[in-house]
Amino acid sequence: MADLRIVEEGLGRTQLVEQEQDDGKDSENGINKEKGLERSEVQDEQKGELHLQQLLQQKSKRVATLDAFRGLTVVLMILVDDAGGAYARIDHSPWNGCTLADFVMPFFLFIVGVAIALALKKVPKINGAVKKIIFRTLKLLFWGIILQGGYSHAPDALSYGVDMKHIRWCGILQRIALVYLVVALIETLTTKRRPNVLEPRHLSIFTAYQWQWIGGFVAFVIYMITTYSLYVPNWSFSGHSDHGVKKYIVKCGMRGHLGPACNAVGYVDRELWGISHLYSDPVWSRLEACTLSSPNFGPLREDAPSWCRAPFEPEGLLSTISAILSGTIGIHYGHVLIHFKGHSARLKHWVSMGFGLLIIAIILHFTNAIPINKQLYSFSYVCFTAGAAGIVFSALYVLMDVWELRTPFLFLKWIGMNAMLVFVLGAQGILAGFVNGWYYKNPDNTLVNWIQNHLFIHVWNSERLGTLLYVIFAEITFWGVVAGILHRWGIYWKL
Repeated sequence: MADLRIVEEGLGRTQLVEQEQDDGKDSENGINKEKGLERSEVQDEQKGELHLQQLLQQKSKRVATLDAFRGLTVVLMILVDDAGGAYARIDHSPWNGCTLADFVMPFFLFIVGVAIALALKKVPKINGAVKKIIFRTLKLLFWGIILQGGYSHAPDALSYGVDMKHIRWCGILQRIALVYLVVALIETLTTKRRPNVLEPRHLSIFTAYQWQWIGGFVAFVIYMITTYSLYVPNWSFSGHSDHGVKKYIVKCGMRGHLGPACNAVGYVDRELWGISHLYSDPVWSRLEACTLSSPNFGPLREDAPSWCRAPFEPEGLLSTISAILSGTIGIHYGHVLIHFKGHSARLKHWVSMGFGLLIIAIILHFTNAIPINKQLYSFSYVCFTAGAAGIVFSALYVLMDVWELRTPFLFLKWIGMNAMLVFVLGAQGILAGFVNGWYYKNPDNTLVNWIQNHLFIHVWNSERLGTLLYVIFAEITFWGVVAGILHRWGIYWKL
């Protein structure tokens, strides 16, 4: 009030000017403070964007190995499917044992498990996640039946359609779908039971995700009890012979048999699906008991057992239950990737577990306790292939994420990022079948056959070597380039 009276009396001019100057200084200081705040906010935003970019880069580094491993699996599938006929040693083992082709399916299931752990790291809405899982499972089942149920005859035949009396209900994508369904549902429904931070104990990674291991153990128990205790009676089937259709009888009447004729895996599929809906060209026909051309395909021996002509489903129900273990081990590797932050800690756990599984498998196989067998999806086969998958995954992780040597594996990464597209169009021969539809004069005179014969087989004067080189360059390299172009354009086909 005193200051106001002085101003009114004309005596407060100097004080007013000084006050205005002080106010001006305060306003300038305020403006400078505001500018400083704006600059700090901009710097904070830039730091935030930089931190976000670092997180995204870390995320891309984290999934680089995942994509490369998936791409490697697709490449192996193309190689063994299209070159296995020329090189029987890389084709599926006729019964006991493990070849390059026998790693493909468990590698797929392993990487599906790893991907589930990363995708379902946080589940905000359980009901929504369950719906997505079920819908994705149905899509995989649909494509599996279309591609391997007998509807598509590509690339060898230019016709489509299947007799519903002989449709094949099982297949690669069907097995992946069912394993994905079980493993992903367990991961989703137990999301509130798992901790965000692990306790500092050696086995905390196992106890934190005990429900996943319980699910795998239940699958193991169901498989083992059924395989060794289910009674398999005599069974019969009809097949073609020189004298027309003939009925064959396979004598069994036993339990716990692990041979081709009388195992419980085949019996469950015959009873569940019906013998006319099973895979009609099983690899056991390459056994010495069936053909003199073993391990290659060849004419059956005159004294070949009747089961050599019988169908068998390598992706059947009971063996798929056992395959859940492959997905369970894969999701465990994904959990380690999430919770173990250092490269060294991750690799120690992965490598030790991988070698441990390999040792268990080798002991079971060479003691004849449980032979390694892909057709039965035996427990030793699960351990052997999962251990190998863990070692390969660890090796790719060292090369691509620790040493950051990513350029040599770009093809694998690109194919892995578009694995479904390459699987459908490449591995299942849909694109080759489309190209074969444009033939000249006769259906055998196609661009695909011309390239294979004139640029590879005739040039190298060897059908075996020419076929192998054709698969490597005209199929695998071709799809690597295509996947790279699609990646450049940001085009991906994901279910």
